[in-house]
Amino acid sequence: MTIMEPPSNIRHAIANPPDLAEPVGFAHAVAAAAGRLVFLGGQIGCDGDGMIASTSLVHQLDAAAANVVRALAAVGGQPADLTQMVIYVTDMDEYRARLPEIGGAYRHHFGRHYVATSLIAVTALFDPAALVELVCTAVVPDRAP
Repeated sequence: MTIMEPPSNIRHAIANPPDLAEPVGFAHAVAAAAGRLVFLGGQIGCDGDGMIASTSLVHQLDAAAANVVRALAAVGGQPADLTQMVIYVTDMDEYRARLPEIGGAYRHHFGRHYVATSLIAVTALFDPAALVELVCTAVVPDRAP
């Protein structure tokens, strides 16, 4: 599994004040670098045909993260451009129980670039087979050619 790290030349400023609890797998605040604001539609763990191929939360999160990366690339962005992520899950207990695997899937796609993140339990998502949905915001900095 290849871990993608953010490029060293362009970074959003991550702020984790010492008087707040130490963040694990997220950031308390992100001050975005100058660039284009990009709002990504919610991504679930489906393939290019819109079919969810797995009933595993971890596999669905892995596929949803891959879809975030694809959508971001379509506007010239990369994972290091993410500034915020909202994770919707239908089973919070399973999410907690699978944290090590979920962390591995996250790092596979986003490296150790932890953004301002919220985790929200919901009773269902639009696709009844979906167990997780990622909604992200990014700021894509102007990059020299």
